[in-house]
Amino acid sequence: MNRRKFHQTLAGAALAAAAGPALSAMGAQDPSAGEADGAIKFSVMLWTVFRELPFEERLEKMAQAGYRSVELVNEFEKWTDGDYQKALNKKKSLRLGFDTLVANPDYAKRPVTLVSPAHREGFLAGVRGSLKVAERLECPTMIVMSGNNQPGMSHEAQHESVVEGLKRAAEIVQGKNVTLLLENIDLEENPHYFLWSVPEAFAIVREVNHPQVKFLYDFYHAQISGGNLIENLEKNADYVGLVHIADVPGRHQPGTGEINYVNIYKKLAELRYDHYVAMEFLPAGDPITLLRKAREAAARAMTV
Repeated sequence: MNRRKFHQTLAGAALAAAAGPALSAMGAQDPSAGEADGAIKFSVMLWTVFRELPFEERLEKMAQAGYRSVELVNEFEKWTDGDYQKALNKKKSLRLGFDTLVANPDYAKRPVTLVSPAHREGFLAGVRGSLKVAERLECPTMIVMSGNNQPGMSHEAQHESVVEGLKRAAEIVQGKNVTLLLENIDLEENPHYFLWSVPEAFAIVREVNHPQVKFLYDFYHAQISGGNLIENLEKNADYVGLVHIADVPGRHQPGTGEINYVNIYKKLAELRYDHYVAMEFLPAGDPITLLRKAREAAARAMTV
């Protein structure tokens, strides 16, 4: 699945933060994750590469690139029990982890959005279903999407609905080894998406005020949505549960665009960030080579 096309399709289908010195780890992590680079945990959002290959072969490619974990959107949507077992067996044989999956990828197809109280039960049902998948795949984090703006609702009302929905979702994962990650999407990718603002996303997570609700800081979306990447990171470090890496423009590997990832990596190290650094770029060249180089460059910059 191409997430850019994914969100553009969903947009057409619908009418429409104080920092602490360190970030504490949330949830159980796969014991093999991050071993290639010491304490730094690297992952790849799997939709970005080798989409034409069978799932198990894609995992093999990620292992060849030196990664110990991958992130999923809905690759498992039509899996049988046998498919789950094959995926788990392959994961174990490659010493890979599944660190993240998307809890409500089809938010514009059915009532699973956070922005409307009328959709809340559908959203919560989706969280419960995704939690079962996460537990089955031994996956410690789930991404939740706000959904698209709702006609007839004020921005303030939708903001309040997102907060309340996340509080209810936090009750579902309370005490389990799963953290919910709220993600913003830039308006170039989805002009109807509600939560495009990084400062507002951090404000929402603060209002929810639950240790199992964090923000997915996607630097690609954040740069397009207003920039100020490092200051927003410093001010809200305790609320970051995952970072996604891609350059602007084009969503290609770091170094192809305008984002200074060396400085971002150094800041992450300074803040003692200890969650995953996930590559979500479209490689402009050989995927394995570029994924390996991206991981190695990040590890060098984060080693202080």
